Amino acid sequence: MKVLRAAGHKRMPWKNGGGETVEIAISPEGAGLSDFDWRVSTATVASDGPFSVFPGIDRTLSILEGEGMRLFIEGREPVLLTQESKPLAFAADIAVSATLPDGTITDLNVMSRRGTVRHAVAQHFIDGKKSLAFAKGIFLLFCANGTLAARTGAQSIELDAGDAMLLEESDGGRLDLSGQALCYAISIDKA
Repeated sequence: MKVLRAAGHKRMPWKNGGGETVEIAISPEGAGLSDFDWRVSTATVASDGPFSVFPGIDRTLSILEGEGMRLFIEGREPVLLTQESKPLAFAADIAVSATLPDGTITDLNVMSRRGTVRHAVAQHFIDGKKSLAFAKGIFLLFCANGTLAARTGAQSIELDAGDAMLLEESDGGRLDLSGQALCYAISIDKA
């Protein structure tokens, strides 16, 4: 179990230069925006505009802060993504633009290379205790807000807002969570 503290996340400009992203985790380690297999990051979006295009990549977005973002995804009806919305999956290599009806938002962005790996994102509200099952492969738990304790087997950690835990090459299992937090469970496996 690897703990990824918020203070250690890497800040960098967006691929299209339109803002800043905070990289939580990437594989392979040290990969850039053109050669990663998977990447988990957050971004603050302060103005309307197009998304960066990532050839061969699938993406899932979730709203962490703010009143929401209206997405215009090529070939789909426009959709308003809010904090209450389920994570939204779409291709990152088609035309996508966004408007901010009520100001700045912060989002969670999970991306994976199509044909190499695939990902799934689930939102969980923790109020007391909850147990999550995780499958074989890679599992990342991101604490969006609040504080929680996570235990699997003999290992236990505390996560604060912005922190994440990463299980690489896991054989699957259960994660016992306690606390008050909004978190996102991200599973990644080979395609």
